Amino acid sequence: MRYVLENDTLRVEIDSFGAELKSVKRKSDDKEYMWYADKKYWGRTSPVLFPFVGNCRNKEYRYGGKTYAIGQHGFARDMEHTMESRTEDTIWFSLHSNEETMEKYPFAFVLKIGYNLTGNELKVMWKVENPDTKTLYFSIGAHPAFLCPFNGEENKLGYGLQFAGLKEVHHHGNTPDTGLAVMSEDIVIPLEDEKVYFTPGFFDRCTYMVEGKQTGEVSLVTPDGKPYVTMDFDAPLFAIWSPEGKDAPFVCIEPWYGRCDADDFEGTLEGRAYENAVEPEQAFEASYSIRYL
Repeated sequence: MRYVLENDTLRVEIDSFGAELKSVKRKSDDKEYMWYADKKYWGRTSPVLFPFVGNCRNKEYRYGGKTYAIGQHGFARDMEHTMESRTEDTIWFSLHSNEETMEKYPFAFVLKIGYNLTGNELKVMWKVENPDTKTLYFSIGAHPAFLCPFNGEENKLGYGLQFAGLKEVHHHGNTPDTGLAVMSEDIVIPLEDEKVYFTPGFFDRCTYMVEGKQTGEVSLVTPDGKPYVTMDFDAPLFAIWSPEGKDAPFVCIEPWYGRCDADDFEGTLEGRAYENAVEPEQAFEASYSIRYL
């Protein structure tokens, strides 16, 4: 079911399936910011990644002496969430563990996803509760896709990204066949006035995974350098992605608390990079904001 938050500036639609943000329109001219999930390129708009971000090596992980099969990005994006509460400017959804989830992920959990609309800013809030008697291990991440080009151009060449406060960006890539991180290679992108502009093939090589909290503010910019979407976050890493080799008309900016396994990872769930741990009867909370300009 679709739910709407709106004010004088924006109209926002969220689907209870996946608790996924589906549309953000500027009310002054009915201009859409979000990707419309055309399966020709990618059939999603802004899925939550939980309880895994990215792929596990061989699509499996080890915990408690057992091996479990798991798909990319976990399962929360493909489940119906319950609308828990709603006010004029805020809505909350929840997802609870059940027999089906416990078979592939042996943890009790409550995942809560909230949206708050204030002016031209949408705040997305996460809360992961542990109702069990053992430690809960998980990753969580965002995957919002923004239209690019934004002003009706033929493609996104000439558009770009602005990384606040940076002169260069250091990133790692992934292998196209497995989606695993290649940590042996540290790639540097030089910036001019904090910006890099899209050239042919910019998104053909890999997902850009930026670690080390290099910045907490990333914007999409038009060819004249003006931001039209800005993401603010405090995540330990983030990714930039558009489907490899497809010249897709959108770009994702993705704050992550967790990432795919490295291509040589052989450890257990507890040892995955950036894995989060919540003790019994405790909770993890995080958020990010999107400013639509």
